[in-house]
Amino acid sequence: MGTATPSFASDVGGVSATANPVANSSGSVTNQAIQVLQGPYITNTYGGGIQCQGPTMNVTPFVTGNIAVKRPYEDIWYDPVYNNVDNDDDGVPDNPGQILYYKPVKTNQKDSSTLSVGVSATWSKPLDKELQEQCKEAAAANISLMQQSTANKRLDFEIARLKNCGELMKAGIMFHPKSPYYAVCADVVLLNPPGVVAEHNHTIDHKPLPNVIPSGDASTLKEISIGKN
Repeated sequence: MGTATPSFASDVGGVSATANPVANSSGSVTNQAIQVLQGPYITNTYGGGIQCQGPTMNVTPFVTGNIAVKRPYEDIWYDPVYNNVDNDDDGVPDNPGQILYYKPVKTNQKDSSTLSVGVSATWSKPLDKELQEQCKEAAAANISLMQQSTANKRLDFEIARLKNCGELMKAGIMFHPKSPYYAVCADVVLLNPPGVVAEHNHTIDHKPLPNVIPSGDASTLKEISIGKN
């Protein structure tokens, strides 16, 4: 029958110095990127198919963060120290397996967190300045045309209102003063109401009879003289 000789770890001063290495290895890689999306130019539409593009500025604030937490969290662990005292020098500890005390050992375990704050911005501007100026001129001309068209329609409306209100007033038809539509014809003035003669003056030109002695006998002249007086 074969026998095996037990081997024990060496001790220092009766206290074991057993090598008990502990190696913890952990790592993480985090790739973070900020993407700036460049949108189209700002386009203004003025009607009539006129569209002008202006400079565009894009501002993108961003906040990124990362938290790495280890659970359960232990900052230290306790390594047992055994009693290896051999008083009888037989090569065998007198109290094998007896734990004298526990030695605290740091684990170097840590939580980590990162926070990044920033702003990205882009500025885009058309290069052809002449085309931009022409587009602005065309937009201004089209706006003036729309304003004039609106003024013409307003004038047509006011003239039609004046005409219709005047004809109704001549016919003796009008809104009641308490009607919400009384204001439609409130500013229309009828200068010549029917059946009313406006005050007026006539100038009569008095011209004297011409001093002419007509031909004839004396009786005729006498009659003319008497008629004149």
